[in-house]
Amino acid sequence: MTKNRPVTDIFRLLADDTRVDILRAVAVSQYELEQVGSGAAELAFSEIYEHVDVENTSKLSYHLGELTGTYLRKSDDGYSLSHAGERIVRFILSGNYEQPESFGPEPVDGVCVFCGEEALEAKLSHQFFRIDCTACEQQVTGQPITPAQVRTRDDDSLVQSVKLRTAEDARQIRQGMCPECGAHLSADVVAVPESPLPDADSFVVTSTCEECLREYNSPLTYSVVYHPASIAFHWDRGIDVTARGIWEFHEHVYEGHWTSEQTASDPEEYEVVLRHGDDAVRLYLDSAATVVETERVRGASGEF
Repeated sequence: MTKNRPVTDIFRLLADDTRVDILRAVAVSQYELEQVGSGAAELAFSEIYEHVDVENTSKLSYHLGELTGTYLRKSDDGYSLSHAGERIVRFILSGNYEQPESFGPEPVDGVCVFCGEEALEAKLSHQFFRIDCTACEQQVTGQPITPAQVRTRDDDSLVQSVKLRTAEDARQIRQGMCPECGAHLSADVVAVPESPLPDADSFVVTSTCEECLREYNSPLTYSVVYHPASIAFHWDRGIDVTARGIWEFHEHVYEGHWTSEQTASDPEEYEVVLRHGDDAVRLYLDSAATVVETERVRGASGEF
């Protein structure tokens, strides 16, 4: 059992090159052995010995014993990676402990949510994909990015990968799951009267993970963009919001086409309206930013 072991002991297990080589060898061997639908391959002691540069079987047995229970699982059929082993070895193999290669500044489509100018530039800043407005010199958005994500793509596909990751993260956050660790998120809607955002949306949804301590913040309007009702509404009008970057939504808030308001206080309730031309989709949310009802509206003629 490793539950009560100090964290320093857990990471100290990897302070030996042979143990890192073992984890890498297990991952590589599984990759070579696995077939579709077969599940994770379990490697026999002899198979691992063939792939690791170690003095003798006694040394290998010792290192396997140290790794088992934390980074490896052992059964009658052999050894396989544990959850921690999977996470750490993928981190090692992908080289995501390195600094990402440089990128930008590159112009990107979209308008600044603060000044409305089409003057956005993307660049990397401390392992964040960051978009700034060159007109008002405000940071418009930022998204964590991995070195492998940068290394394996050209500029255009890198920007597209950020859009896809943003949409996937937002989907998980909306459903109350932390994209970082998978734990439950608690969400609150916070009024920001002095917000630099346009008056069309002065509320922010703060989603907090009590396990890994990550916090995610989003304007209330953006928190529902990837809801099925919004996705379907925009898809019917030729727009795939799941392929758009957050910064490509800014013009809708800046121009007042997307709005939010508090409609009740006990308990707190909110309404978000996403407009496209004369049509709109309304989403009604509770105090935890959960969508409880939706409806479509066509101009002044009423509901669909």
